[in-house]
Amino acid sequence: MSAADARMPGLDHPITIAPTRGRVVVRFAGYTVANSRRALTLREASYPPVQYVPREDVDMALLQRTARRTHCPYKGDASYFSVHAGDRTAADAVWSYEHPHAAVGAIAGHLAFYTDRIDVAVEPTALP
Repeated sequence: MSAADARMPGLDHPITIAPTRGRVVVRFAGYTVANSRRALTLREASYPPVQYVPREDVDMALLQRTARRTHCPYKGDASYFSVHAGDRTAADAVWSYEHPHAAVGAIAGHLAFYTDRIDVAVEPTALP
């Protein structure tokens, strides 16, 4: 699909992206996969919020790119990664919009995690 096929978020399908308040910690099989205070929370229509973590805050040595690809008309083409930690694997449990549509361009360079396969926790920031 081309950028011309992109749908724009709007009243019928809202998408918002904002800095996550707190620290996002992603764990799998006893390993810390990601630890970030720079994550973004993407809210899309009636779906649960998704944490997008900068690649720099992810242990990429635990991830392996897979052949899976999907397309979202609002965000673009997603590529996938499996997580390998110890003797366990979470197949296609991580995705990334490496070249997202302009309306959601803030998620470029970020990874998201399926919360039914990997533990994703948002730890609130302590107030002064």
